[in-house]
Amino acid sequence: MSQLAEPIAALPGLDPATDAPRIAVVVPCHRVREHILGVIEDVPAAVWRIYVVDDACPEQSGRYVESECRDPRVRVLFNEVNLGVGGAVMAGYRSAVADGADVVVKMDGDGQMAGAALPQLVGPILRGDADYTKGNRFYDLAQIGRMPKLRIFGNAMLSFMTKISSGYWDVFDPTNGYTAIHAKVVAKLPLKKISRRYFFETDMLFRLNIIRAVVVDVPMDARYGAETSNLRISKILFDFLFKHVRNTCKRVFYNYFLRDLSLASIELAFGLLFMAVGGAMGLGFWIESFRSGVPTSAGSVMLAALQIIVGIQLLLGFLAYDISAVPRRAVHPLLRDE
Repeated sequence: MSQLAEPIAALPGLDPATDAPRIAVVVPCHRVREHILGVIEDVPAAVWRIYVVDDACPEQSGRYVESECRDPRVRVLFNEVNLGVGGAVMAGYRSAVADGADVVVKMDGDGQMAGAALPQLVGPILRGDADYTKGNRFYDLAQIGRMPKLRIFGNAMLSFMTKISSGYWDVFDPTNGYTAIHAKVVAKLPLKKISRRYFFETDMLFRLNIIRAVVVDVPMDARYGAETSNLRISKILFDFLFKHVRNTCKRVFYNYFLRDLSLASIELAFGLLFMAVGGAMGLGFWIESFRSGVPTSAGSVMLAALQIIVGIQLLLGFLAYDISAVPRRAVHPLLRDE
C-alpha cells in the first residue's frame, strides 16, 4: 500500500481500490526550470494528476516539462501573461476541478516541499475533519533553527496579522504554500477576487473564513536548498498591511453585522464608540488645558479615562468571542456537487 493510500484505507466504508478519491497536485512555475522535474518526480505515485502551470515563465518551464517529462499524470497549462502565484494556482484549481478532482494540493516548483508529506496534508480532508489544510514549519523547535532568522521574525509578524484579518486564530505560518483543499470548497470560492501575487495564501484564509471552512495546520519540516526567494519584505510590507486592514474590516462586517448580529457585534460597536468618545474628550481637555494654562480637573480626566477603559473591556470581550468562533465543522460534506 502506498503512503497516500494509507489515510484513504483508514476511512470507514471506503474501498481504496474502487473508491479512492482523485488527488490532484498543482505546481505553479516561474523561474523554477532547475527544480521542476525533481518536484514532479517527488510527487507520490498514488496522486491522480499533476498540473504544471507555466506562469509566462521566462525560462519556458512548461515547454521544458513537455519535452523532458514522461510522467503520464502531468498536464501542462500556460498563462499568456504572468499572473503571479495566485493566478497560476487558480488556473490549476479550475482545471483540476473541471476534470473531476476531489482534493487539490498546491506544491511550489522550487523543491522546498517534500512529496512524502502529502499524505499527512490530505488526510484531515479525506477524513472529513477539514476543508483546507496547510503546512506549518513551526511545530518542531529543532526545525525552526534551520530557518533564516529574518524569515522567522517576518513570519511571526505576518502570522499575527493573518490571525486578525482571517479569523483563524489557531493557525500559524501563513506564507507556507504547501496546501490542500477539497474541490467542493474551491467551487464556493470567488477565484477571480483572490489576490494573485504574494498575498495569495493569506487572502485564501480570509475567503475561506467567509464561507466558514475549517482550516487545519499540518506539521512539517522546513526544507531549504539552493533556491532563492523573490519575496522582499521592504516591497510588500505596506501593501500587506493595507490588505490585512481591508480584509479585517470586511470579515468583521460580513460575519458580525451582515450575516449575523450577536452580543459580540454590540460589544464591538459600543467598544469602538466608547474608545472614540473617550479619546476625543481626553484630547479636547488636553488642548483646552494647553491653551489656558489651567490643569484639567481630576473629574474630567477620570470621565475620559473611564470611557476608554470601558471601551477596552468591550473590545476584549469581542476579541474573546472572535477567537472562540473559529470554524470547527467542515463544510464540504454538506455541499452538493456543482
